[in-house]
Parts: sequence; C-alpha cells; structure tokens
Amino acid sequence: MKFLSAAHTDVGIRKKVNQDAFCLKTAHTGDYNIAFAVLCDGMGGLKMGELASAFTVNAFSNWFEKVLPQNLRSGYNAQQIEQQWRAIVENQSKLIMDYGMEKGVSLGTTLTAILICGTEYIAVHVGDSRLYRIDSQLTQLTEDHSLVAMEVRQGKITPEMAKTDRRRNVLLQCVGASETVEPQILTGQVQSDQVYMLCSDGFRHKLAPEEIFGVFAPEVLNNERVMRKSIIDLININKTRGENDNITSILIKCTE
Repeated sequence: MKFLSAAHTDVGIRKKVNQDAFCLKTAHTGDYNIAFAVLCDGMGGLKMGELASAFTVNAFSNWFEKVLPQNLRSGYNAQQIEQQWRAIVENQSKLIMDYGMEKGVSLGTTLTAILICGTEYIAVHVGDSRLYRIDSQLTQLTEDHSLVAMEVRQGKITPEMAKTDRRRNVLLQCVGASETVEPQILTGQVQSDQVYMLCSDGFRHKLAPEEIFGVFAPEVLNNERVMRKSIIDLININKTRGENDNITSILIKCTE
C-alpha cells in the first residue's frame, strides 16, 4: 500500500492560541510502507492546553522515530504496539497532571492517532477528537469520550440534541486531566482508495457528514495538493459559520 497525505490547522476566529497539535509522517522500511498521524486538542488556560497537546504529540512522534523501527525488525506486531501506546498514554497523563499540580493549573489533551503499516492499521483514542474512514461512505471509527455522547448511547438524548447541548464539551476522560485514562484501541485492514481522516472537534461542529464526504470522497482526492486545498476549504467554511474553536484535519489516502 502507498499513501497520499495532507494536513492543515487553523487557530480559528476567536482564540488567540492554537491548542491543537499534530504530526503526520510517512516512511518506507524493507517490508512496509508506513503512514502515521497524531492529533491532540489541548485544554487549559494561559497556553497550558498548547503545552499538553505538544507534549503528547512529541511523545508519539519520538516513538515513531526511535521505537517503531526496532519493532519492525521482527515484523509488525499490533499487540506490541498497543502495549507501547498504552504505556505512552499513561506516562504522558501522569507527566501532564504532575506539571499542572506544580504550576497550580488544570490542563489536558485529547488524543487520536493512527499507524497504517502495509495493509493493517492500529489506532488509539482518548477524548472527542475523531478518526473517520471514508470509502463509499463516511464512517466514524472512534467513540467520543464525552458526556453527551454517553447520553446518546444510553438513549437519554438524540444525536440532534447533542449537537446543541451546552454540555457537549464536557469530557469523561482526557490525557493529563483524568485520574484514570482508558484509551480506545482499534485495529483493522485497509484497502486501496480508502481515506482516513483525523480531526479536532472544531472541524466537525459546523459541518454535516454529507458535506465532509462530498469534499473528502476518495475519488475527489487525486493528489496531495488537492487534499490540502480540500481541508482548507472546509476549515474556511467552518470559520464563516462561526466556529469558535481551533480547527484541524489530517488526511491519509491509501493507494495501490
């Protein structure tokens, strides 16, 4: 499998600091083509959220550069990667929490990451950033760790009610601000002409699923220039509709 990739982030129309952080990398080893993306949406005043998201992205980026090559010498092992990622999440959460206690502030970050290795993927998720798969339709792969999402799953409110609920930004867990963090781990197979999209919550509040699918459908994303322009176009639509949050999206398209 080969990959096309693109990403863009925008501070938005209201905030002075962009607390979203991301990394996007592709590589080739002897046996594998690899794509890797991490997105974190930080929370906390006085630039604290910016630090929390950057800390966590850097930890996963360092894993990709230093640990993954050693892993792959003995072949791709999703269970091994899951164990390493859980350890990173636990360690980062403790480091961020300890830092916040030392400084007397509250901070934390969401986390959504995906590694595509050959024809397999593994993803890790905490919070309300999202991972989608786009092929013949738009499919949300991650589960929001938020109060309103939990109430939707319990049947207490409808998805439409959740979109305007004042509690929609209340998270049940995030890295650095929760005593216990239990990340969602996903694994699966990838196919040619599938697109994987990561986004912060600011990217999706003002967009309908059919709008995202129409712009990010695999047959539309023919090259990386088109991919990046498509992201920017949807970010600008969000801004014209009054989205107040930072706005970030990452695209990885699988090709033969």
